[in-house]
Amino acid sequence: MDKKNLAFGKTNYILLAIGMAVVVIGFILMSGASSNETTFNPEIFSARRISVAPVVTFIGFISIIGAIIYRPKNEEGTKE
Repeated sequence: MDKKNLAFGKTNYILLAIGMAVVVIGFILMSGASSNETTFNPEIFSARRISVAPVVTFIGFISIIGAIIYRPKNEEGTKE
C-alpha cells in the first residue's frame, strides 16, 4: 500500500493514541463509589470528580481534534 493513500501519518496515529489515553484517564478519574437510597457518599462531590476529571477529559478531546487536524511538513519540498 502506498503511503500517499493513507489518511494519516505515523505522527497522527501516535497523537490520536495519546489523546484517547488522556480521555480514558479522565473517565477513570470520574469513576468511583456512588450514593444510594440508604447511604450517602460525600465523595461524589470531591474536587477530583467535579473539576479535575472533566478538565482532563476535555483536554483529551481537544488533543484528539488536534491530532486529526495536524498535517506534517512535506519533507520533499513539493506541494501536493
